[in-house]
Amino acid sequence: MNDWNKQIIDEFHANGGKVGGPFEGAPVLLLHSKGRKTGKTYVNPLAYQRIDDKTVAVFGSKGGYPQHPDWYRNILANPSVSVEIGTETLDVVARDAKGDERERIWTKQKELMPGFADYEKATTRQIPVILLERR
Repeated sequence: MNDWNKQIIDEFHANGGKVGGPFEGAPVLLLHSKGRKTGKTYVNPLAYQRIDDKTVAVFGSKGGYPQHPDWYRNILANPSVSVEIGTETLDVVARDAKGDERERIWTKQKELMPGFADYEKATTRQIPVILLERR
């Protein structure tokens, strides 16, 4: 785990799921996924959007880099994951949002957090919208 993520994860745990810095005020969760090649558990802090009482969306933006984030490829291979939201840990199943569903959620995310529009402009790939649905 890189130092940047470790600092955010430590702050998340120390403050009941809240973080500061560039993420201050943003909804952030911790995604626990299993490596598709290593089988190891990885933890990634991600901004999220609440869809309903059982579902949140996360976004494979990787800051606008040309390739998808590793965590995204991992959850495609192993969609049963868990998330920490606040002080709660939830078992969820990940799935890619497609078509109109994806567009509606993605458009709203760019309105809520305009930096995501910048990520979209920085890459030629379509940024994945992943729904995490409570089991």
